[in-house]
This record gives sequence, structure tokens and C-alpha cells, in this order.
Amino acid sequence: MTDAMDTRLPRFVLDDPEFLRDPYPVYRELRERGPLCRGGPAQWVVTRHAEVSALLRDRRLGREFPEEFQNISVGPGPAVDFLRRIVIDRDPQEHTRLRRLLTRALTPATVRALAAPMAAMVDGLLDDAVERGSFDAVTDLAQPLPVLVMSTLLGIPPQDHADVMERSIDVSKAFAVFIPEQERAAAHEAVVWLRGYFRTLLRRRRSAPGNDLLTALATVRDGDWSLSEEEAVDNALFLYYAGFETTTNLIATGCAALLHHPGEQRRLRADRTLLPTALEEFLRWDAPIHTTTRLTLEPVEVAGRTLRRGRVVVLLLASANHDERQFADPGGLDVGRRPNAHLSFGGGVHHCLGAMLARVEATAVFDRLLDRFTALEPAGEEDWQPSGGGFRFPYCAYRSIPVRIR
Repeated sequence: MTDAMDTRLPRFVLDDPEFLRDPYPVYRELRERGPLCRGGPAQWVVTRHAEVSALLRDRRLGREFPEEFQNISVGPGPAVDFLRRIVIDRDPQEHTRLRRLLTRALTPATVRALAAPMAAMVDGLLDDAVERGSFDAVTDLAQPLPVLVMSTLLGIPPQDHADVMERSIDVSKAFAVFIPEQERAAAHEAVVWLRGYFRTLLRRRRSAPGNDLLTALATVRDGDWSLSEEEAVDNALFLYYAGFETTTNLIATGCAALLHHPGEQRRLRADRTLLPTALEEFLRWDAPIHTTTRLTLEPVEVAGRTLRRGRVVVLLLASANHDERQFADPGGLDVGRRPNAHLSFGGGVHHCLGAMLARVEATAVFDRLLDRFTALEPAGEEDWQPSGGGFRFPYCAYRSIPVRIR
């Protein structure tokens, strides 16, 4: 069959506010109908674990979208040029070159060395909570901590943290499939500002090297390969944005998971060796990024249908993480779940570059929460806000999670 014969397939539409906050019931209905449904024009949506997992690793799908596509979704301007230079939106061989260089700069040893400072940062953010008897898991912890970590990693001065974070939130809009006209200018302006900022820092590091990731990006080499100034600037900007967006959501949804499942919280407290599997379960239970997109580079058959070359394929990572064919009781939380083949960090050549950093950071957070407090309890209603481009993208993100502590 070809994609012309699709009239009986369900359609995936983002038009219900309640769905944007809790898409899981709709995901379940779509999976029941089959692994494939239609999205927008020339767009396919994949819902089940087996198919999503296979397509993440299929070299017949790529991430390097034509410039015309990005001009339509983002609007012509600096954000399009930015998207075409960062590692996540390049295909081999350019992706291979960029990823190898970035991996040599952001080494496992660099990430592990941050573990102790991260724990101190968490304690500093929680100190006031002890006196108040409560804290907000989003505004007091999930948002400020990743900004502190990424700023430390890149060597951003403390007085600049707020400005860089605010501009990075505007840049996140560029990662949406389509940006409303009224929001495009902010994305383009943020790219210009952040490029200027990181270029200035990068040039300082070249004349006076430091012990930070930006210095590593300025000097990294792999054989004959190195990063141009433009590539180092844009990928530093991308790493900063990706480093706080994903981890912010992991911390927020992990806190929400423990508040909604007090039995599992007690189980984790009773057996702290479950913390690594608990973190993987938080990632599965509500993925930091719900969707990722690919472009068919040649015809691909999915569920008996042929997706023609040049079609956009939306892979519903969060739906795959709740597929009953892969996970027992997928809507429940099991902090000891094994195995747990969640797809929250993607897969294949585009597997998340910052996965290790997110895990180390989340470990520091939940280790300190469990050490310092004997119980975490809901202290009020959770609040939501429309997502930008990455934070629980493309749905609603937590604005507030009030937590009472004991």
C-alpha cells in the first residue's frame, strides 16, 4: 500500500487542552487502532514501541530537514541557520564528525566530576525548604538546578545565568514542528543574542583557557577534525538548552511520580539500591520529550504501508513507553521495573548526547531528597503551562508542584 490509501487511519490532532495536559488516554486509543496514524499533510505518526524503536535506528530516516521545511515551520531567519548547524539536526557524515567532537569535549569523566558539586547545589536550593516545611519542585528545584549545572559546565558567570536561561527558553520555540507567527521573532532574536554571547565567551577561552566545556569545544580535535567557531558557538548553545530542558522535566515528573505513588516512595526509601531503576521508571512514566521527528530518505514500510520519500515521521516516544505489548501495567509506577526498555532518550545515532548528565543530575536530586526528608507529600494543586519547544514537548509542562516535607 502507499500513503495515498490512508482514509481509514486515525488522525493525530493537537487541538484539545485536556489532551495537551494528559495525552496518555489518547495515546492508548491510537495504539489500539494500530501502530500508524496520520498527522498533518505528508506527515505520519507512529505510536507503538516495536515500530518506534525500529525507526529510531533505521538509517533510511534522517534528521536533516530541507531548508524549505524549516523556513515554513520557523520562518526564514537566524534560527533556521542555527538548526542546520547543530548536531541533533545533521545526518552522517556531518553528524558523525560533530558527535565525535562533542563527545570528546563532554567526556564521562567531566560529567562524573560534577556529581559532588551537584549534591551541594541541591542542598543549597533545599536549605530554605527546611525552615518553611515545603518547597515547589519546579520553581525551587527542577528549574534552577539544571541552569546552575549547565552554567558551571560551560563557565557562564553567575550574573548572566538569568539572561541566558530566558533567551534559551525563546530558542526552544525553534524546535517545534510549527511556530505561530507571533512567536517567531523571539526565537530569531534569541539566537542572535545567544550567538553573540557565546562567541564572546569562546574567544575569551581561546586566549585564556579554563577548565570548562566551552574551552574544550574551542580546542577539541579528533584527527583532522575540529569545530569551526560557528559550530562551537551553535553547539554550545544547543548543549546548554538541551542540558536544562530535559533534566528540568525529569526532576519535575520524578517528584510528581513519588507524590502520586506514596507506596512506591516508601518502597524506594526502604531500598535505596532501587534508585537507578527508579530514575529509569521516571523517564518511562512521563518522558521529558514526548515526540521526535524524522524525514524519510527513501521509501519505508511500516505496518503494511509504504511511507514515501520526503515524508515527516513523528515518533511518539511517550506513547511507546506506555505500550502494553512491551510493559506490564504501563500506567502504573514501578521503581524496581526490570527490564525497562524505555525510549525517552531516543535511539540509534541520535541517542541523546546528554543522557549520562541527566542521570547523574537526577541521582543527585533524589539522593538528597531521600536523605534530607522522611516524607514528600502533596501540598496543593499542581499547575501547568503550555510547553515551549522541548520541555515535555509538545504538550503542557509543570509550572508548579507544591511539596510538603517532613
